[in-house]
Amino acid sequence: MQGTNDESTLPQGVELTAVEERFREDPYPILKSLRERAPVHHDSVMNRYICTRHDDVKAILHEKDFFTDPRNANPGSYSREVIGGRLGFGETPDMLLMDEPDHRRLRRLVSGPFKPSSVERWREEIRRIVDGALEAITVAEFDLIARFAAPVPTVVIARMLGVDPTLYEKFHTWSDHVVQVGFNPFPTVEQQHAAGAAQQALNDLFRDEIARRREAPGDDLLSDMIRAELEGDRLTQEEMIAQCRLLLIAGNVTTTDLIGNGTRALLDFPEQMEKLRADPGLIANAVEEMLRYDSPVTNSGRTPNRDVVVSGCPVPRGESLSLSLAAANRDPAVYPDPDRFDIERADSHHQSFGGGRHLCLGAHLARVEAQEAILGLLRRFPRLSKSARGHVFHAIPSFRGMSEFWVRCD
Repeated sequence: MQGTNDESTLPQGVELTAVEERFREDPYPILKSLRERAPVHHDSVMNRYICTRHDDVKAILHEKDFFTDPRNANPGSYSREVIGGRLGFGETPDMLLMDEPDHRRLRRLVSGPFKPSSVERWREEIRRIVDGALEAITVAEFDLIARFAAPVPTVVIARMLGVDPTLYEKFHTWSDHVVQVGFNPFPTVEQQHAAGAAQQALNDLFRDEIARRREAPGDDLLSDMIRAELEGDRLTQEEMIAQCRLLLIAGNVTTTDLIGNGTRALLDFPEQMEKLRADPGLIANAVEEMLRYDSPVTNSGRTPNRDVVVSGCPVPRGESLSLSLAAANRDPAVYPDPDRFDIERADSHHQSFGGGRHLCLGAHLARVEAQEAILGLLRRFPRLSKSARGHVFHAIPSFRGMSEFWVRCD
C-alpha cells in the first residue's frame, strides 16, 4: 500500500490488537510506524484495511453512504466474519452497527435524554456518586479501577436507567464478558460461553424491568423509552432491550477506561496535574486531551458502498475499513508534539467519539462523568501517586484501558 515498498515487515493480525502484549502495553509506536510507512495497511490475516492518518479517518467517519452493518460487508472480510459473526450473537445489530434508515429512526427515538442540556441535569447526582465512592476508600493504597473508575459509571448508568445500582458488580462483570468477545477475532470457547450467558442475563433483567415500567412508569431512561413516540412510531420491546444493553455496556467499560487512562496521564505528567489542581476550570479541556492522548476506544469501522481510493490505496466495495482512532489522535500533521499530554492544548479535538451519524450518543455523559470523577479524585487525594504494584492493561481488542491500576494517597 502507499508509503512502503515492503509490507511484509509490517505487523499483521493479532500483532495489531490488544491480545498481543507489546501492542497492549503501548500501541502508539506501532501505529506511528504504520502511519509513516503504510497509512492504509492491508492486514491480510484479518482481511481489513487499517487507516491511520487523521484526515482519512475523519473523512471516512463522516462518509454518510458507507455501511456499518456487518451484514453489508463482503464474506470473508473482517467486518462480516468478526464483528458480524459475534457481536449480537446472530441477532439484528444494535444501534451501534445499524445502517439507515433504521439507525436514524432508532436514534431519533432515544436521543432526547442524551442531549447536553438533559445530561447536565444529572451532574449533581453524578458528583454525589463520585463523592460516595471516594468516601468509601479508607486505605492508603488501592486499585483505582476496582474501587473508583469501575463502580462510578456503572452506578450512574444504572440509576439513569432506573435499575438497582447495588447490582453494579454484576453489571460490570456482564459488560466485560460481552465486550471481551464482541470485537475479539480470537475469543476462547470459555469467553464465548461467558459472553452468551452475560447477554442473556442482561436481556432477562431488562425484560423484567420493562414489564414493571409499563405498570408503573418512573422518571428514568427506561420509562422515557417506553413513552418515546415520534410521528406515531414507538420502540419495540426488543429494541428497548438492545438499547438498554448497549447503554449499560458502552457507558460502563469505556467511561471506566477514560477515568483510568486520564488519571494515569496526569500521574505520568505531574506538571499537568499541578496545573489542574491550581485551576480546576481547565477540567473540560483536560478531559478532551485525555480522550485524544489515550482514547478508551481505539478503533471504529466502515464498509464502503462503492470502490474507493484512500490515500492512494484502492479499497473494493464491501471490504473492511478499520479506522485507528488512536493513530488519528496522534497524527503530527494535525497535533504539534502529539505524544505530549497537555491539558492546555489549543486544539484538543479528537476522533475518540467517532463521527458522522454514528457520533457517540453518550459523548456528553462520558465527558461529565470524567470531569466530575477526575476533579473529585484530586480534591479527595491531594498527594495521589502511582503505587509500586503497577497496572495491568486488559486484552480487549478495539478498547484500551486497565483492569488494575494501583495508586497511593499518602
